[in-house]
Amino acid sequence: MVTRRFGNLVIVALTGLTLGALLPAPLQAQEGPLAAARDLYASARYDEALQLLNGLRPQEQGNTANLRSIEQYRSLCLLALGRSAEAEVAIAAVVASDPMYLPTETEASPRVRSAFSEVRQRQLPEIARTRYSAAKAAFDRKEYPAAEHQFRDLLKLIDDPDMGGRLADLRVLVAGFVDLTTAAAAPPPAPEPARPEPRREEAPSSSAQPALDPMKVFTSDEEGIVPPTAIRQEVPRVPVQINSQTRDRGMLELTIDEQGRVIQAKLRMSLHPIYDSQLLAAARDWRYQPAMFQGRPVKFRKIIQITVTK
Repeated sequence: MVTRRFGNLVIVALTGLTLGALLPAPLQAQEGPLAAARDLYASARYDEALQLLNGLRPQEQGNTANLRSIEQYRSLCLLALGRSAEAEVAIAAVVASDPMYLPTETEASPRVRSAFSEVRQRQLPEIARTRYSAAKAAFDRKEYPAAEHQFRDLLKLIDDPDMGGRLADLRVLVAGFVDLTTAAAAPPPAPEPARPEPRREEAPSSSAQPALDPMKVFTSDEEGIVPPTAIRQEVPRVPVQINSQTRDRGMLELTIDEQGRVIQAKLRMSLHPIYDSQLLAAARDWRYQPAMFQGRPVKFRKIIQITVTK
């Protein structure tokens, strides 16, 4: 600080201080470091903003939202400084912490959005495979509600435009697990309360429940549906001569009627042409307790994963 006196005037020159240093301490705390970095970036003071953001990173470990914002602004600063390789690392950190995140048009320029999209296109397939392994582990531990949530999030990730339609086989498998976990996590149907017998002079009402569409086929996504349970579901063994040529895992889709009979069976993921025909023939003899909706049996589309033990 340099002080000069001109007559009755005292002029104080401040050197080496930023505008933030002139603000009262309570106001600085209210503004916050992230906002300060944003303002430095808006003022094209990229090096200063980057230095501030780098200092914040260790403090925000475990805070996903703040880390994402920090890495986003780091990527903006790095791109503005022409440090593309480092910017890509910052973007990759954002994608790893939140794969579904993509800056909106109001949050970032087309250049930054394009950079995010390119990184996501490279990273999302591996992230999806890793999340599948975690969801499958939860399913194997019989943690069905948690597994269902993870499989549903994984479906959204696989359907993301930046996936470009990749991992189609994995999507079929994940969709099957959604059905399996939904059925496994569903609570047992509550017993119906005893209904009083109608008075002799009054006929029981026939309009207590709306009529169901007899052609409708329910799925596990329907609210209030109780999926069918197996009575007889023997899976045939794979013939020895094709054992080495058969895939480890397949997916079977069944339509089960109101009597618990299989009225349609088809393969959504083939195992082997010879074994497929044997499996479909066996499935037509399987029997189930029918699916229930509003206390009445209904048709139901069921997905079954077939795992081959070699």
